[in-house]
Amino acid sequence: MIKILVDCFGGDHSPQAPVAGALAALAKNPDLHLILTGDEALLKAELAGKPYDASRLEIVHAPEVIGCDEKPTDVIRLKRNSSMMKGIILLRDRDDIAALVSTGSTGALVTGALVRLGRIPGVIRPAFCPILPAMNGGIVGICDSGANVEVTPAHLRQFAIMASLYLENVYGIARPRTALLNVGKEAEKGDTIRQETYKLLQETPSIHFVGNMESRDFLSGDYDLVVADGFSGNVLVKSTEGTALELLKKLKKDIYSRTLYKLGALLMKRMFQKEKEFMNYQNYGGSVLLGTEKVVVKGHGSSKAVAVEKCIEQAWRMETSRLAAKIEAEIAQYEHYEE
Repeated sequence: MIKILVDCFGGDHSPQAPVAGALAALAKNPDLHLILTGDEALLKAELAGKPYDASRLEIVHAPEVIGCDEKPTDVIRLKRNSSMMKGIILLRDRDDIAALVSTGSTGALVTGALVRLGRIPGVIRPAFCPILPAMNGGIVGICDSGANVEVTPAHLRQFAIMASLYLENVYGIARPRTALLNVGKEAEKGDTIRQETYKLLQETPSIHFVGNMESRDFLSGDYDLVVADGFSGNVLVKSTEGTALELLKKLKKDIYSRTLYKLGALLMKRMFQKEKEFMNYQNYGGSVLLGTEKVVVKGHGSSKAVAVEKCIEQAWRMETSRLAAKIEAEIAQYEHYEE
């Protein structure tokens, strides 16, 4: 039985979405035990009348809520009874708990995880790795997407190692095609960090390195994993998501602008629905924080029930595949770089 904590008071749709997502995950997986953190009275009210296996669901009372504008360091010191910090502390202190899923403040989650949980031995910096849909019907991951704004080539190589193992063990992608985000595809392009990283990735046998990637090719399907510093990776992910959403809005506006277009759209309704589901980030879970001693999954703040369910599934797969042990073993094969 795998025990996973779910922070129920961090996102835009809390506690409804976390609770609904937790119950859906519980119903699908008989080897799952969930612990919900948050205001006990509100959680019990949300659970009332819903069918679930009470023997596999716990509630831990945590009445405080973290605001998006609060400083992460203040949260760690002053809000130990918040749903997120209570979850992080329980994850640290209880050996029987494997993971934490949260849709709350990214800064507070990263800071809390690093301070309270610690890193896998040999890992210099943990990093986020979200998953997006690729145009060939597959997926593409990007690591890092916001945890580390400033990096060294050693950091980037570790991101590639950790994320490659993640894609192999959680998504079944054998030898993920790994690219380095850069301003051009040629080996000599980019700044000193990118040029040195290129050489390091070439020298790492466990990584299937296929060269540099320009941002326009992110969703092409030619890559399974993209390695980047947290600043560039975050900009790439958000600009990609934003562009997709705006194009869908424009398409909808144009369809409703003329009767002929409406008739055509009616005939293509099933196809439009299929494409909308394919591009919906809610279906791809959250950003896993690779490199911490225990599993942490950060869902989008606007996550609905299906996204929370996918986050829980990601956490379960990471734990059952013993990903942390595999990361430690792989990183130990290479020279350790100090920050």
